[in-house]
Amino acid sequence: METFPKIISVDDHTVEPPNVWRDRLPSKYQDIGPRVVRAPLKEMTFMGGKFAPVMGAKGDDGPIGDWWVYEDLHRPLTRLDTAVGYDRDEIKLEVITFEQMRPGSFSVPERLADMDVNHVQSALCFPTFPRFCGQTFTEAKDRELGLLGVRAYNDWMVEEWCGPEARGRLIPLTLIPLWDAELAADEVRRNAARGVRAVAFSEIPPYLGLPSVHSDDWDPLLRACDETGTVIAMHIGSSSKMPSTSADAPPAVGSTITFANCCFSMVDWLMSGKFERFPNLKIMYAEGQIGWMPYILERADVVWEENRGWGGVADKVLRPPSELFAEHVYGCFFDDAFGLKNLDAIGVGNVLYETDYPHSDSTWPKSREVGESQMGHLPPDVVDRIVRGNAIELLGLTAEGLWAGP
Repeated sequence: METFPKIISVDDHTVEPPNVWRDRLPSKYQDIGPRVVRAPLKEMTFMGGKFAPVMGAKGDDGPIGDWWVYEDLHRPLTRLDTAVGYDRDEIKLEVITFEQMRPGSFSVPERLADMDVNHVQSALCFPTFPRFCGQTFTEAKDRELGLLGVRAYNDWMVEEWCGPEARGRLIPLTLIPLWDAELAADEVRRNAARGVRAVAFSEIPPYLGLPSVHSDDWDPLLRACDETGTVIAMHIGSSSKMPSTSADAPPAVGSTITFANCCFSMVDWLMSGKFERFPNLKIMYAEGQIGWMPYILERADVVWEENRGWGGVADKVLRPPSELFAEHVYGCFFDDAFGLKNLDAIGVGNVLYETDYPHSDSTWPKSREVGESQMGHLPPDVVDRIVRGNAIELLGLTAEGLWAGP
């Protein structure tokens, strides 16, 4: 392509600096709130979609890494958290320290520099330590501390990560206390008042022990998102259960089928009736890719047409699911040639681009080249919509593709 639009990535990641919670929590929580310690690794496995690290004691043998410690949780920083700049065959499941990370993982100036290298103008970033929708705080014992932890993260996200130093190029994505839909709605409104237009949510809440989207339990949250124009952003793995086939399946199996939870989740939403009740609601699937969507939409329409009488949706899903999809759902991809070849069956207005920086799947620093290769058959105006236009509209950015702030 002669010109390729400046990318607005709707799925990148931030690695939180060590002081995020120490600077913002009351002093009584300093010893149990999230903090970083340096310690050896005793053992670590990632099989059957389950990540299981064990921290060693000071003086033990084993590779040294930086660990987030919170209540009884010990979560190491790993090479998979920040893999850009490494050869694919060198990326292993290993613990690392902040010094061994690419600085753009956690530092705003270096992040902007790495975005420049990658032809990226703006980026929406998901968390690391809280996990993709704040499960870390949801699973904690102390709910008061958990709520403070969520709010502290959101304050850091809005005021520092996306603060003046970012010059509008970093787009805030906030968390909610998933264990209480009323508190979640309050947090959505608090952040919407300062310009936030996206909130992280679980792709399959029952996997976290939470109500499904078929229930009415989430209505306060959905109403808040509907009324404030806040997009519900669901990342793969936001149900704390990556797709797999067996307990002994290697990570490569799960990595191939990462889209599966997004697929299940999208059918949940399309058959839930929520889009009928909350007509302004928008949802997006980060890192879920898009090539699987046409068949699911075809199948959902057939089921709705032929089986809705006994399928439990006749009284709440009043239009074909594909029509609801067109108005409410966005798929996000970073490398999906098949999906782009079938774009007409998905919808030009329902697709967003991402780079996944700094994860192991990231196309950095060649996101432009990947995009040019896979979108070369598309008209320039369609490419512009996919690469930036749809994101500008969905996230309420300025015409230049920047976050305007409060």
